[in-house]
Amino acid sequence: MPQMGESIAEGTIVRWLKRVGEPVDRDEPLFEISTDKVDAEIPSPAAGVLSEIRVVEGETVAVDSVVGTIGEAGTVVQPEDRSPVTPAPLPDAPRDSAGATGGALPAPPAEVHQGHRQRTSPLVRRIAREHSLNVAEVEGSGAGGRVTKRDILAHLEGLPASRTSKATMPTGPGGGVEIEPLSILRRKIAEHMILSRRTSAHVHTVFQVNFATVDALRRAHKADYERRGVKLTYMAFITKAVVDALRRFPLVNASLDGDRIIYKHDVNVGIAVAIEGGLIVPVVKRADAMNLFGLSRAIRDVADRARARQLKADDVQDGTFTITNPGQFGSQFGLPIINQPQLAILGVGTVEKRPVVIDDAIGIRPMGYLTLGFDHRVIDGALADEFMASVKASLEHFDPEQV
Repeated sequence: MPQMGESIAEGTIVRWLKRVGEPVDRDEPLFEISTDKVDAEIPSPAAGVLSEIRVVEGETVAVDSVVGTIGEAGTVVQPEDRSPVTPAPLPDAPRDSAGATGGALPAPPAEVHQGHRQRTSPLVRRIAREHSLNVAEVEGSGAGGRVTKRDILAHLEGLPASRTSKATMPTGPGGGVEIEPLSILRRKIAEHMILSRRTSAHVHTVFQVNFATVDALRRAHKADYERRGVKLTYMAFITKAVVDALRRFPLVNASLDGDRIIYKHDVNVGIAVAIEGGLIVPVVKRADAMNLFGLSRAIRDVADRARARQLKADDVQDGTFTITNPGQFGSQFGLPIINQPQLAILGVGTVEKRPVVIDDAIGIRPMGYLTLGFDHRVIDGALADEFMASVKASLEHFDPEQV
């Protein structure tokens, strides 16, 4: 199980793309995993034959756990027996002193199949408990009839609403609520957001930026960039200004480890990307070594692969600073939460034409708000504002030679 980020401790096997006994090439997608940072296909580390699957679909394990074994090419392996298995009858439910049953039983830690016990994953057992479901009722498609996450979710979809946690419940005349458990991605995001709020002393500062110069440069060079296969966006200009400012203010690019400040030699910028069901932050590595065209291409690449769920483990690791862009949805500005263990995050508001005072006259200019969220344990307000003033100056007086 690969580590898909600095703060990731576990991952869930979503789907095996190969079966036991099937050949696999080096770097060929082998299985899919889900974590709070990324859902990704994991490539095979070697060529050979998948000889063993140790972690079944739906099971969550710690990073660095062995999930399968690859044998030498040409090895003959007996494929999995995937025929359905009929579960043995379960004992009667216990009764209380009055002789009544004690209600729905929690899912047992193991199913009973043909006279022997078989483990289920913690995830499957948790889903079963949440829905008051006995796992033995579910037909498993895993090895030896084992019940996977996909099996139990498919089973729940076929049950009446009263048997599942996603159900409409009456609350009064003409009203109701729908209850649905959090997805793995959503639950992990929630955990890390709460952790970040508890860890960092969050403070925010907001600067208004005149994007007239950037807008003129973007329109002048847009067609040329497109001919070269890259879309020139405000995000590329903002990232360039941020990268230059991080070089001038290295403390904003650092992290805190106990009572030690860790200064990072590289500027690795995380770009928050909204996907179905959550948010992923792929990282543009060595952004300080790229020009505007290189940043444009790198940002487009990680964003496209994030939405296509094709990110690799290395794509979400080692970030030193994060940029999030709620402005693409029309937000004026936001107060983003720091992406641990970083010390700061930039929120980009929408860029739109507004009336502004220029040389004692009122003019119409493309304006936008940039918000810096920073950790006050390490970064003081004066330094944060100096950093943002540098970003603002770079954008409002962007050097045409850098385009």
